[in-house]
Amino acid sequence: MKQHAEELMARIRALQDELEEEYHRAQLEFAHKRAELAEDFLRQQKRYKASLVRFLLRTRPLVVLTSPLVYLGWIPFLVMDLFVTTFQAICFPIYRIPKVRRADYLVFDRNDLPYLNIIEKLNCFYCSYGNGIAAYTREVAARTEQYWCPIKHARRLRATHEHYPKFFDYGDAEAFRQGLERLRQQCETEETDAAAATESVGPPRN
Repeated sequence: MKQHAEELMARIRALQDELEEEYHRAQLEFAHKRAELAEDFLRQQKRYKASLVRFLLRTRPLVVLTSPLVYLGWIPFLVMDLFVTTFQAICFPIYRIPKVRRADYLVFDRNDLPYLNIIEKLNCFYCSYGNGIAAYTREVAARTEQYWCPIKHARRLRATHEHYPKFFDYGDAEAFRQGLERLRQQCETEETDAAAATESVGPPRN
């Protein structure tokens, strides 16, 4: 009986070793195939890359002439970035408004695309920064508006920020006076809870 049990255990260990070897071999094979697919994908992407000469030749002269005006936008965007960041750093703690995370609005990942040439990468970086700062500024302004003047306009707006639906109706003086402080506290609570939820979830895993 004891000898039979020992033989069974030996066979089990042998099967475990064989299973681990097979699993390790499958992992290596998967990693190799993934690397091959990544290389094939990269080569496929690079096929669509336009050279600088071809890119410039395909660009209309008037478009080229307007480029200095476009790139001058760096100046107001940088000034706005500095002002908004300084403004919320000083004022938001006094108002007890949670600060807007600047990093949530500035994403620079399109520069890694292999089918973009250097000018296209620069343009993508610039557009990411400009639109990111605009969205960042809008959120800071929206939280400020909720604190100081959470009143809807008499006219319908084409586009509103996410805090606007909570504002008081135009002309509703009673609701404004009775609910202003509550809405301010609600902003503080909602943003704090959202930040805590984001921290508990953590960054996405690859």
